[in-house]
Amino acid sequence: MQDKNYINIKDLSPQEIEDFVLNNNSKPFRARQISKWLYKKGVDCFDDMSDLSKDFRDLLEFSFSLEPSLELEQEQVSEDGTKKYLFKLSDGNQIESVLIPDKSRNTLCISSQVGCALGCTFCMTGTVGKIRNLRPSEILDQYLLVNKYNENAITNIVFMGMGEPLDNLENLVKVINVLTDPNYLALSPKRITVSTSGLVPQIKKLGEQVSVNLAVSLNAPSDELRDEIMPINKRYPIKELLEASINFPVPNRKYLMFEYVLLKDVNDSDIDAHTLGKLLRGIKCKINIIPFNEAYPLPYKSPSWDRVLKFQEILISYRINVRIRKSRGSDILGACGQLAATYPSIKVKEPQAQI
Repeated sequence: MQDKNYINIKDLSPQEIEDFVLNNNSKPFRARQISKWLYKKGVDCFDDMSDLSKDFRDLLEFSFSLEPSLELEQEQVSEDGTKKYLFKLSDGNQIESVLIPDKSRNTLCISSQVGCALGCTFCMTGTVGKIRNLRPSEILDQYLLVNKYNENAITNIVFMGMGEPLDNLENLVKVINVLTDPNYLALSPKRITVSTSGLVPQIKKLGEQVSVNLAVSLNAPSDELRDEIMPINKRYPIKELLEASINFPVPNRKYLMFEYVLLKDVNDSDIDAHTLGKLLRGIKCKINIIPFNEAYPLPYKSPSWDRVLKFQEILISYRINVRIRKSRGSDILGACGQLAATYPSIKVKEPQAQI
């Protein structure tokens, strides 16, 4: 068995917890009892799992850790009610999560990595570079702790925080299984959205393993332009990305989503809109137009509101479902593309994933 300080029990998938129970000659229902204490009761000590035998609690104590993987360092509240949370990890690195309240929902934007390897030129996280993947416990604790800090329960989750979720696919799938398992957190797959900058092989793998919504960060209508602002396009160009995205099995009655960050005088012209309309015409999708959220030292500017409306108008003329995403939390650097956190001078790195 592993030393208890080696693995957090929340790093295990539902199947792995059940396997542990069965491998230790206990009944399958013990796994459901453990899940209740971990994810519904929120205990932080194995001894509090009162309906488990003393021997089994001792076994869990010997085998696993249950300490929180995150420590809240700062909470900021925007003028619009958006909340940004800065969390410290056990190795000293930091990540951010954003809670976006609305009338009918509370959406939590979750980070999946410390930094990001993809280097999109309009994203603050990309300026950090990739430090490491987050473990399942570190991803789940964002949800569990933010839920604990707020009266209104989280209803929706978007993996659009720091990092490229599909560059941490194995851990992401574990987390989604915990989030959606009826005996664990029991969230509907329709309420979970995974965003990607375009890791084509992983899009297929994600669709084969779990059911979630997919949001593709497109941001350019041509390979030439996308190569400049999203280096991943040089490996997986738009044609390959669209093919993988169209074949992704989104949940029933849901649409494939494309995200398009409008950068003034870069990708916001009438020609860009027409090219994008022709590219996506006939695809069952929605486009979220996101006016760029300015943040130093990124070099881009946000277009005028008239330009945003004109861009939307052109896309609608191609019979495409288009909405303009309202910026939330920009005054606390909590809006799309603004998450970067602050980092200590010494950063613990893992080997870079091959993308």
